[in-house]
Amino acid sequence: MTPEQLLPDALLERIRQRAAGYDRDNAFFHEDLEELAAAGYLKLFVPASDGGPGLGLRAAAQCQRRLATAAPATALAVNMHLVWTGVAYVLAARGDDSLSFVLEEAAQGEVFAFGNSEAGNDSVLFDSRTIAAPAPDGGYTFTGTKIFTSLSPAWTRLGIFGKDPAARDGAGELVHGFIRRGSPGYRILDDWDTLGMRASQSATTVLEGAAVPADRIFRKLPVGPNADPLIFAIFACFETLLAAVYTGLGERALTVGVETAKRRTSFKNGGRSYAQDPDIRWKVAEAAMAMDALYPQLDAVAADVDALADHGSQWFPKLVGLKVNATETARRVVDLAIRVSGGSSYFRGSELERLYRDVLAGMFHPSDDESAHNTVANAWLGPLEE
Repeated sequence: MTPEQLLPDALLERIRQRAAGYDRDNAFFHEDLEELAAAGYLKLFVPASDGGPGLGLRAAAQCQRRLATAAPATALAVNMHLVWTGVAYVLAARGDDSLSFVLEEAAQGEVFAFGNSEAGNDSVLFDSRTIAAPAPDGGYTFTGTKIFTSLSPAWTRLGIFGKDPAARDGAGELVHGFIRRGSPGYRILDDWDTLGMRASQSATTVLEGAAVPADRIFRKLPVGPNADPLIFAIFACFETLLAAVYTGLGERALTVGVETAKRRTSFKNGGRSYAQDPDIRWKVAEAAMAMDALYPQLDAVAADVDALADHGSQWFPKLVGLKVNATETARRVVDLAIRVSGGSSYFRGSELERLYRDVLAGMFHPSDDESAHNTVANAWLGPLEE
């Protein structure tokens, strides 16, 4: 199925029309989620045999790019569900069925969310400030605080991880599992009041001995970087789908800028359209060229994940490079679109004003600019000498 089939124009337009209201009211996108679920959109990675379209990462990224042209905050939050289902898909394609239950439950309508981010944890997936304590039945209880938990009002399964500090002879072990909504031991704070991406409602989740049964503990890894396929799968899906959202945001900003330039007229030049102004034309051209360089990068990286391409030590540089390029390009294109559109875009409620606030969130997602450049430099130059 194509992105146009999964997200027909009529559905996309309804989502676009609701976006401003969600942003204004700092409200979750309940209606969007309901319609997307009914359209089978949350099942993008679910195999056809289980009622899904059975897409790969390349096709899913194009769907997310299209959705983000209508509502970036909706697309960003849906990303978190698609990351987990995408991870299950990427692992299965490599012979690892440890997350097959994720696709099975997604086929039944469960909504997954990503509860890994922690304030001050710049080790990301390689260490955790959350404590994972082993339970007698083989499960674990988790105590800690997770931030930027998108889909907070709607998830039914939350992926979390924490550290068992006593494991591996005191070296510690990172334990990954899923909690169910309604199970005891967690609180969702009402603290999502942000500059942008407001509809995502990515509230803080406080784990207070949240119990994960043994059958939902799916990985135990050593602290620090390692080559486990789970780490690759999370990075591949998270960074690629994130890049897709910001690519769609930049694409929409360019479209709005072009439409506005054609509508605006110059009093000085006898009512001629600003589309005839050389300076405006230069800015539109710059924005278009920047986006034209991003589209094939997104497509190529996602296609290589699907094709099981072996980039060796260059895989992580490719993934973080795509994320940074997408978020920074989108930010530059939004800025150019605002300059093209004039002072009207500065007013609260204009679409470009909202896109300007939304695009700023890109700098906070992992991998951030500093971490990404360090990853790429290490791949090409080797690590810094002690």
